[in-house]
Amino acid sequence: MDIFEKIRSNRGALGQYSEVGDGYFMFPKLEGEIAPRMMFRGKKVLTWSLNNYLGLANNPEVRKADAEYAGQYGLGYPMGARMMSGHTSNHEKFEKMAAEFVGKESAYLLNYGYQGMVSMIDALVDRHDVIVYDSESHACIMDGLRLHFGKRFVYAHNDIESCEKQLQRATKLTEESGGGILVITEGVFGMAGDLGKLDKIAELKKKYNFRFLVDDAHGFGTMGPTGAGTGEHFGVQDKIDIYFATFAKSMAGIGGFLAGDKDIVTYLRFNLRSQIYAKALPMAMTLGAIKRLELIKAHPEYREKLWIIVNALQKGLREAGLDLGRTESPVTPVFMKVSLEQTTQLIYDLRENFNIFCSVVIYPVVPKDVVMLRLIPTAQHTLEDVEFTVNAFRELKRKVDNNVYPKVMADFSK
Repeated sequence: MDIFEKIRSNRGALGQYSEVGDGYFMFPKLEGEIAPRMMFRGKKVLTWSLNNYLGLANNPEVRKADAEYAGQYGLGYPMGARMMSGHTSNHEKFEKMAAEFVGKESAYLLNYGYQGMVSMIDALVDRHDVIVYDSESHACIMDGLRLHFGKRFVYAHNDIESCEKQLQRATKLTEESGGGILVITEGVFGMAGDLGKLDKIAELKKKYNFRFLVDDAHGFGTMGPTGAGTGEHFGVQDKIDIYFATFAKSMAGIGGFLAGDKDIVTYLRFNLRSQIYAKALPMAMTLGAIKRLELIKAHPEYREKLWIIVNALQKGLREAGLDLGRTESPVTPVFMKVSLEQTTQLIYDLRENFNIFCSVVIYPVVPKDVVMLRLIPTAQHTLEDVEFTVNAFRELKRKVDNNVYPKVMADFSK
């Protein structure tokens, strides 16, 4: 069979919806300054879809620094991968700062978070090792698992009994193979907003011999007394063997880092294929990351303001009768039981009549006949924004409960 003919007949789990709302439902264009209010299809909307948790994307100090660094260095320097010709003292400076901030001995700066996680899993384990991972792990973890030639055992999401059962299987297998065990989970699960049970998993170290890798993309900068992440929140940062975070959320940038024992980080520096064979993070972005981390450390009020908005939004939505699932973080999902056809009508209503924009998650990420409206509060939002949004969602719920939305596709061509 011709590959292209196969693709045309089966466009994938999400690609099947491409004719429903490409450019509106998916691949929408938000334009203008990064802020709670942006332009969408020629009109201003209140947006809850940006992972700009601490408001650093448009922070005056950040914007000034980004402009100065880009003007001084451009976006090309340093040319080449870190190992060959792309290494600088400023890359090292960030690594020292990051390691100290998250309480680890050493850190390594990554050009992209996603590829970094994929490569890290590939580098850490061989065919004799076993990986035990949460069933709702992020796509970057799942792609890393696909590179693993050994066994991998999945445990039911946040189910510690299931995790221990898989650890027992893994222990028996590694005793025969001579391999080791790597447990992987997330600090904050980015869709549902619940926290990985890092404290419970860390407790299992008393019974089982394994290493612990945590993807804390949404927890870094938002969780814990200092913003050092979900491990700090639970008081088990020292039990996490490899800590991983990206810049795409609280840092409002590009890149990421991993942190752990110095000898393990050194090993990863020499074995991460996504870093060895790819260009280093540009100097402007590296210095921008340093500036952002300095601000996170110096201004705890950014995080405090974020949580004021988070708590007000989630309290208001719950009191309005909305289903927020199991979130324990700034990620605020709102679940509604509607068909795909009704979902298109609901989203059209939300964006065109209430002028509110948030991300939309549909099957296969959530069950059929369920839509998840994913709201991301930020330190830039106001309590007035929260009140307006809660009132709008209360009205959406009323319409859903009364079956107001017709079971036909909304017209996105307008």
